[in-house]
Amino acid sequence: MLESIGVEADYRPDIKPEEVPEALQGFDGLIVRSKMRITADTLAQADKLKYVARAGAGVDNIDQQALQERGVILLAANEGNSQAVGEFTVGLLVSLLRNVSRSHSQVQQKVWLREENRGEEISGKTIGIIGFGNMGQSFARTVSGFGCRLLAYDRYAPEKINLPVERVSLEQLQEEADIVSLHIPFIQENLRFANDAFFSAFRKPIWFLNTSRGEVVDQQALVRHLQSGSIKGAALDVLENEKLHTLTAQQQQDFDYLASAPNVILTPHIAGWTHESYVKINEVLVQKIGQVLAS
Repeated sequence: MLESIGVEADYRPDIKPEEVPEALQGFDGLIVRSKMRITADTLAQADKLKYVARAGAGVDNIDQQALQERGVILLAANEGNSQAVGEFTVGLLVSLLRNVSRSHSQVQQKVWLREENRGEEISGKTIGIIGFGNMGQSFARTVSGFGCRLLAYDRYAPEKINLPVERVSLEQLQEEADIVSLHIPFIQENLRFANDAFFSAFRKPIWFLNTSRGEVVDQQALVRHLQSGSIKGAALDVLENEKLHTLTAQQQQDFDYLASAPNVILTPHIAGWTHESYVKINEVLVQKIGQVLAS
């Protein structure tokens, strides 16, 4: 794809992080995924760098201020996996409300419980979407066919919210929502956005979904509200610490609860992870790189 726009690629999947600064000498662009952190030190020897392109949506592994100070453009491919995230979030919601994951595990053990797995319908519910960028919009489009009412709150770009989705304040969303889905980026202002005060402000028990970033949820607070019943169930594609062999004592305690709770679904950060999105992400990035080089 890069060759199609006249760009020569140097693919180094095995390069060590400490080797990257020197390796960037003479390069016009850098493409990274999520595991490589880009800091001021990373860019110290990048004498020709015009852009850093993130092959994915979240850019929390990149020091954006360091890029701005060097006049380096940051490109991301949020559009590339938004459909995947929207579909997956709806899948989590259906599985959560209809006890799909739990009943599947029971049947595997030859336990056949029908009444105990009687679920709830999405139809008629009020769904609150927090964050209405590419991912929030995709979820809204995908779930809209279920006959539910959609509310959305976006702190930074409320103008993106248009009917049939209702633009509301966070307070109104907390007053009226039956289901809450997070679609916000991990930036410093959003660290533990969903904390004890956040969950306590809901007027009625909610179903809670997070397919954004684990760091935006106070996991200890989430567990407390699951235990108290103010959260009826949760589906989490992300955790505050996804390196499960490095959990602190508190994180391990919270994880043990989430992993064993019958009303919790955990998946390994795969909402945007499809064969199609893998291609779309690259298509989006190549188009944006082409625009940068042509400007």
